[in-house]
Amino acid sequence: MRILMIGDIIGKPGRRAIRNLVPALREEHSIDLVIANGENTAGGFGITRETAYELLESGVDILTSGNHIWDQKEIIPHMDEGLPLLRPANYPDAPGHGYMIQGDVMIVNLMGRVFMPTLDCPFRTASRLLKETGRETEPGVIIVDFHAEATSEKQAMGWYLDGRVSAVLGTHTHVGTVDTRILPKGTAYVTDVGMTGPVDSVIGSETGAVLDRFLTGLPQRLTVAGGPVLMNSVLVEVDSSSGKAVSIERLDRMET
Repeated sequence: MRILMIGDIIGKPGRRAIRNLVPALREEHSIDLVIANGENTAGGFGITRETAYELLESGVDILTSGNHIWDQKEIIPHMDEGLPLLRPANYPDAPGHGYMIQGDVMIVNLMGRVFMPTLDCPFRTASRLLKETGRETEPGVIIVDFHAEATSEKQAMGWYLDGRVSAVLGTHTHVGTVDTRILPKGTAYVTDVGMTGPVDSVIGSETGAVLDRFLTGLPQRLTVAGGPVLMNSVLVEVDSSSGKAVSIERLDRMET
């Protein structure tokens, strides 16, 4: 099974890039499932029902999220209506779902706690979900989007779940890392997939406002930058019978 994980999609430019790039990539690489982090699709902060469906109609199958999932309050009523949109499973009591099973694949969304909002322990939450779904003894294909800030916490999650899931794929920082690898027990890992957003930006935002914030310490309204868009993603191949990863590679594409 070939699974594409797309990094945090930033606003309208990111949505446009998904629409223009994903259908051809699915065909070119015989991709079976596309997962994308969509928590920044509505003006760079949050997600709406409209932007969610735009991505789903562009070739994305499952949407994950993180700390910006609640930024657009209008999405909250739709979290329990069957929309294939996940929020981090370690929110203690929140609308929506932290995992879903599509076909033979289990997709899990978790959020870190280092330099992030205080939630339930993501490590214990992962173990609980595997036990509750019977995947601890018969794993199958399991993909984890770990939305976290600290590199150490992400690496720790990779080692914690090595051999228990097919892939631990980091999101949140919007900066792709070059450490794709298969861990010793068969789990594919990358610290951060990156983002799908404007190249000439500060993690997707217009540079001027970000620089003013750093130089003055005053609050600034951040807006999504313009210009060329790069889609960061990783392609994971998994042995469906064992649930072990066969390969992981970066699959970055510039929108033309």
